[in-house]
Order: sequence, then structure tokens, then C-alpha cells
Amino acid sequence: MKNDENLSGAEALVHSLVAGNVDTCFANPGTSEMHFVAALDRIPGIRCVLGLQENTVTGMADGYFRVARRPAATLLHCGPGYANGIANIHNGRRAGSGMLNIVGDHATDHVAHDSPLTANVEALVGSTSNWLRFGVSPGKIGEDAMDGLRAAAEGYGQIASLVLPADVSWSKGGAAAVGGAPPAGPGPHDPAAVTRVAAALQSGRKALILLGTPAVVADLHPLLLGISETTGADLMGSPAISSQPRGRGRLDLPAVPYPVSDALRVLEPYDLVVLVNCPAPVGFFRYPGLPSLLHREDAEILTLTDRQQDARSALNALAETLNAAPRPVQVTPERIEKPQAGPITPDSLAAVVAGQLPENCIVVNEALTSGGGFGAVMGKAAPCDWMTVTGGAIGGGIPLATGAAIGAEASGQKGRRVITLQADGSAAYTVQALWTQARENLPVTTLLLNNRSYAILLGEYAKVGASPGPTANDMMSLSRPDIDWVAIAQGFGVEALSVADNLELDAAFGRALTKDGPMLIDIRL
Repeated sequence: MKNDENLSGAEALVHSLVAGNVDTCFANPGTSEMHFVAALDRIPGIRCVLGLQENTVTGMADGYFRVARRPAATLLHCGPGYANGIANIHNGRRAGSGMLNIVGDHATDHVAHDSPLTANVEALVGSTSNWLRFGVSPGKIGEDAMDGLRAAAEGYGQIASLVLPADVSWSKGGAAAVGGAPPAGPGPHDPAAVTRVAAALQSGRKALILLGTPAVVADLHPLLLGISETTGADLMGSPAISSQPRGRGRLDLPAVPYPVSDALRVLEPYDLVVLVNCPAPVGFFRYPGLPSLLHREDAEILTLTDRQQDARSALNALAETLNAAPRPVQVTPERIEKPQAGPITPDSLAAVVAGQLPENCIVVNEALTSGGGFGAVMGKAAPCDWMTVTGGAIGGGIPLATGAAIGAEASGQKGRRVITLQADGSAAYTVQALWTQARENLPVTTLLLNNRSYAILLGEYAKVGASPGPTANDMMSLSRPDIDWVAIAQGFGVEALSVADNLELDAAFGRALTKDGPMLIDIRL
């Protein structure tokens, strides 16, 4: 630590973040954070990205980590500001994304007076963060920042939050940390678990290996294929995967279906389920007459690695124990056939988009209903990274894509294209992130899948065995009035147009991919 009696706590914190290799701060600051903002203004090294609402800020930090693989900082205003960002903090936590939230708060002696913005910060932040600390002095704030960055990088990534009272920020006597914060990285795998899993896979039972995010990185695909072919075990992606390599030359992994009845049918044959960095498959919700867990009740469930253990070393050890050599992933020679003129459907949408995906692009998917056609064609598409809103809190897609584009820039991949498959219902939650895309001139193409409804809820309603009447239909409809997505996007500074035909979509998407900056295509389904 480097002490300086003339250094404020805010300045010590910024110097420490720079020393800890933080190069980006996603921010929506308020009064309590002005000294920190002033320090960011004076001290070079951190790119500040403004979000118009805190849930866009935290969603951008999630997307940044998934691409850059290091934590960014966020700046949130007091308890209510943190509360605004909780939905995408939840998504980031479920995705295993590391971030360090700097949460401004009232001066320490002001809290007792219960001013209007006072909130139970400890309850809000503590219940949604893996690591929480209150700054208590300028002399310790640098150490606090380094501890927070270590926590954010622990395992494969966690949510860390540092509360910064205004008086700690403005007071002198700051101590800045020197030297970087070494990333913690994943924990070691358990050799005994490798032995147990190898023996079970050699038992002749019908087996499934269920894979989480760290187990599906592209360079592990030949090893996974070798283990599968040696043991006869099937491979499947967990619903908890946050980012997955897809396209030609990658394993075209099936995923556990979202509908519970479909998932039960798909998983019913398996006597043995091996978990690699993911939990046992569970339904998103509980339904009358259906179980919570999706695997067969009498199936044996074995864990090779938990969420924070080293998937790579465990899979290599398992392959060695099984004497399983890597197998090359076959590249399909087939190409995606373009649809003819006509109305856009989930299948034609997938064919148009997958057929034009640029190599090494990032696809962010928040379109569970209208995006259902992509499973059939992604094996023929150009190699890409496919991201999902893992936590299920809707409104992740547009901020996630924004942060992913900034994460690409920060990691030497400037100009890497990001395509967002964005349902209209969830877009309305965090549409403000379009403004950040325009301000930062990011290469993000938003495909707004506009069916003018919360279509997924219509499916959920059917599962309760009822037909929606006028009240239910009204709560699931996004008409009366229709939302003018083109006008909204243009109002935020993003070029936009509307299409309703396959050929119109094909031409519009092709044009969007040539733009340096953002564009939104309102796709009328």
C-alpha cells in the first residue's frame, strides 16, 4: 500500500483499481459518488461508460466479463441504485461473471438521520453479492479494492461489492494499492471424483455427461468427443451455460429443453448423469403433477467438478483414466438454404440470420420463444460465441450485448460484431442500453423479434390447463398501443427499420453487418 496524506479516499480507490487491471467502469453516478467521479476525471487509465439506468450498467458489466474474462467496475448510487441493478446482478451471478460494484452511500454520520435516500444497503447488497465490504477509512480503501477484485475473480467469477461512504471518498489520508490483483482462478479438481466418474462411465449403464460453461470452451471439444466415443456417454449442455462456442467445427451440443415435459422425456433414458461445472438439471418452475428435478428419480448423479473447480484439468484427468484420445470434430459441408419470400417465422428467421453470421461474432440470445429455430441450423453457421441470459431475469439481452462489445474492444478485438436476438417484451426492460451503444459507436446489431406479446407467458398459461380470457390476454399482450421500436431506437440515436418479409430481413441484416456502429431491425412476426 502507498500512503499519501494528500490523497483522498476516492483517489486512492481509483489508483487501486488501475493497479488491479480494471480498465472499464460502467456507471450511473449520483451525488454521493461525485468525489469518485472527480477522481476518475483526474486519474487516467479507466474508460467510463455511462448507462442511463442501473440495470443496464450491471448487465453491461456481465457482458464485459464474458468476453474480456476479467472484472469491470460498476458505479451505482446508494441502496436504491443498487436495487435497480439487482436483476442483472442476479443474471451475472448465475452466469459466473465477475464484477466489482462500487456502491456509493451517505456519509457515515449522515445515515443516522434517515434522509430520504437512506436504505438498508447491507441487506440489499449482502443478499445478492458473493463478497461485500463497507469502506471505513481512506487508509484502507485501496486494500478493500484489491480484496474485492480478488473475490470477483475467484473461481470462474463472482459478484463483489464495495460500499463507499461519501466521507470515506472525500477524506484525505488515502492509501492506494500497488501491484496487480492476481486472479484467483478455479480451484483444483478432486482426483477421487475422477476415479468415481471413470468407473461409473465404464459400467455399461446409459450415461449422460452434462456440461457447464467452463467445460464447453472450443479447445475442449475434441477431448469431450473422445470421452463420449470411448465410453458411449452422450454429451449435453446444461441450461446454466452462459457462453458456448457454436457453428462449424464445434460440437453441436443439444441442450436440456426448457419445457419440463420435454426435458423429462429427453433425460428419461439415462441411468447415470455426470455433472461438469453445473448443477443437476432442474425445472425453471414447478408445475402441478410434475417434479422439480428433471432427471429420472432412480438415476445416479455424480459430480466431476462443481461450479468453481477446474473443468479442464478434470476432463484431461478423466480422459487419461479412460484412455480416451481426442477426436477431431467433423465440419459439415452443408450450407444453410435461404428461405423464399414470405412472412418471417422462427425457422426462416434462423435460416436468414445463421446464414449471414460473420465468423467470430458474438450472438446474445434473449428470445426463447421466437428464437426456437436456431437449434436446427447453428451447426452449419460460421463459428461464433453464443451467450444467454442465464439467470432468467428478463431485460439482460441489450445490456449484455453492449458490454460484450466493450469487452471485445478492451481485449484487443475492436470491431468484433455482436448480434442480439431480442424478444420485444424483455427489450422494454432495458432499452436504454441502445443509447450507450450509439454513444460508444458499438458494432451491435439488435434483431428485435416483435410478436407484440409476452409469448412465453401464453405457453406458461396453457400449462395450468386454462384458455386465456380477456383479462389474461390483456396482461400478455403488448398491443393497444403497439410499441414503435423504430422510433424508440432512433430516439436513442440508433439507426432502425422494420421488416416483415424474409427477403426484406435478409437485405436489412446484410446492411446492418456492414455498419461500424449499432443498428436495430424491428422484425414483425
